[in-house]
Amino acid sequence: MTAPQTRPNILILMVDQLNGTLFPDGPAEWLHLPNLKALAARSTRFANAYTGSPLCAPGRAAFMSGQLPSATGVYDNAAEFPSAVPTFAHHLRRAGYQTCLSGKMHFVGPDQLHGYEERLTTDIYPPDFGWTPDYRKPGERIDWWYHNMSSVTGAGVAEITNQLEYDDEVAFHAQRKIQDYARSKDSRPWCLTVSFTHPHDPYVARRKHWDLYEECAHLLPQTPAMDYGDHDPHSQRIFDANDWRSYDITEDDIRQARRSYFANLSYLDDKIGEILRTLEEMEQEAVILFVSDHGDMLGERGLWFKMSFFEGSARVPLMIAAPGMAPGCVGTPVSTIDVCPTLCDLAGVDLAEIAPWLQGESLVPLGQGAERTAPVAIEYAAEASYAPMVALRYGKWKYTRCALDPDQLFDLEADPQELRNLAEDPAHQGTVTSLRAKSEARWDLAAFDAAVRESQARRLVVYDALRQGGYFPWDFQPLQKASERYMRNHLDLNDLESDRRYPPAD
Repeated sequence: MTAPQTRPNILILMVDQLNGTLFPDGPAEWLHLPNLKALAARSTRFANAYTGSPLCAPGRAAFMSGQLPSATGVYDNAAEFPSAVPTFAHHLRRAGYQTCLSGKMHFVGPDQLHGYEERLTTDIYPPDFGWTPDYRKPGERIDWWYHNMSSVTGAGVAEITNQLEYDDEVAFHAQRKIQDYARSKDSRPWCLTVSFTHPHDPYVARRKHWDLYEECAHLLPQTPAMDYGDHDPHSQRIFDANDWRSYDITEDDIRQARRSYFANLSYLDDKIGEILRTLEEMEQEAVILFVSDHGDMLGERGLWFKMSFFEGSARVPLMIAAPGMAPGCVGTPVSTIDVCPTLCDLAGVDLAEIAPWLQGESLVPLGQGAERTAPVAIEYAAEASYAPMVALRYGKWKYTRCALDPDQLFDLEADPQELRNLAEDPAHQGTVTSLRAKSEARWDLAAFDAAVRESQARRLVVYDALRQGGYFPWDFQPLQKASERYMRNHLDLNDLESDRRYPPAD
């Protein structure tokens, strides 16, 4: 299937754990993000975008497939992403696109491509079943891979870290790939996904970016830490999973961690600026999509990281610069599961064959002034949960449900910090009844729970088995074709020098 030349190139810029409340209409004014602010000015900006699931692997599988974890089976950070689930990379590649990934996508299982024709780096996280939670052991804390609060108490400055090393590599390979596209004889349109691991904790930043926030007025959360007993049951489970009792979190720790987080946003802005300049220098036009997999609570109410349906964790930035989508802010609630059908819509790819299973909707009409009233769905069934949790964002309302916990209802217009649970308020029982009915029509929580437990039990057996005897890892190994790079004797030097030059010589 050969794609017509009118199909646009696509550049996806993905970051990790970026709190969407910092992007109320593009980046907040006080953030030092000149490149993202310039991108925002020419983008359709979705102020109320939500992750499909507030954790890396399930959130990313939802973003790629247009389906929630209950449909893909990617419940947690060690759940296999089935190879039979089509992603936007499959759809675009089938339609004639070159598809390439530089960076993180947290694929679990032996398939480490999921439709990408080429992958330029390995992943930063393990692709096996070692991080599988176990609902049969509520309260169990697995210290060697669960988050703990050392990311907060250890925040500060460093010139190189595990994560800085990774993202430096991701950006380098992305720039070189754009240069390769410009010099290539391959006439197919391209889709390049550049996926960074920042600003994900640990909160450690380079001095250059740290110094930008010395006088920052936002180094403390709006809602201070609450007593453990004042939190809802799931937030208490998050505290327990993060081993909060072993740490004394001071106000200075909070300031250091948030400052590092903001600094790493500026680090990302530098890297994104370099990539966008390379795009311009190589005269490559592309649709540009900027998104995060989930957010970070950043100390609000005492919570850190993700795993929660509160705004800081579940809301993400989402911006699209594309012909036919008007620059400006869209307040309609949307989801990262809408990305897959949106990219296919922009590329003119028909998804009719999988339409019955696709849960996301194209965002292109919203970028053209249309309206949408369908609720946004979010799921969570990973560490710090003992049973699946579900949520609906419907207009100004957010409604959450779990078989173990009391319902929650928040009016996000009147109560953006989500401090007043209205689920038991007599004045709001009509809203609760309506949203509970919508939730029950969408989810059978007992069946969801059974599926998660079966998946966990199977994976724990397989992981233990594969650790006995010879061990063959699933980690992606980037292929470097050294015999095809620079000058080799099977290549014509004159052709090589001409082909690898851009712009070409007269």
